[in-house]
Amino acid sequence: MKKYFLLPIIALFITIPLSAQASTWAIDPVHTTVGFKVQHLTISNVKGIFETVSGTLNINDEDITKSTMDIRIDTNSINTHVKMRDDDLRSPNFFDVKKYPEMTFVSKNISKTGENSFKVEGYLKLHGIIKPVTLNVKNLSREIKDPWGGIRRGVTATAKINRTDFGIGATEPASLIGDEISITLDVEIVKQP
Repeated sequence: MKKYFLLPIIALFITIPLSAQASTWAIDPVHTTVGFKVQHLTISNVKGIFETVSGTLNINDEDITKSTMDIRIDTNSINTHVKMRDDDLRSPNFFDVKKYPEMTFVSKNISKTGENSFKVEGYLKLHGIIKPVTLNVKNLSREIKDPWGGIRRGVTATAKINRTDFGIGATEPASLIGDEISITLDVEIVKQP
């Protein structure tokens, strides 16, 4: 009789670690940078950032391929440190931020490429267009406890996209502005309860 009574309790303790393998993390926008780089006149690079970013990562450390990510970026928060250029980038000539105020990236598939590096395939929605994009992710840090009692991690990701695939600056020739945009995300995340 005791044996049958204990079976549900044993089963409960067996399932607890399995459900604890995945954890939810929120992007800390104050300690996250979304940067980009594009060639200008084929001779130099112009760099900028998007200042407002949010999102959620569900991380499964036991099997990273079962993790997911959802990132949201406010296109109006673009900043290249030149007001006239930023106003033009926000205009219908480029991002058209009034019509398309947000870009999003949602993961579809994650695969390991090294000891602490991953390939994240997903879909980028930008300027009303959805295209597959791959993030190369590396340096997912260990968990650390911050001075306020939170649990944090950091991670870096890079990607390259073609601006014309998304209709960004469609009338601008590649001799003036390069087609390829290099993107770097330095992300800090906070574990959620």
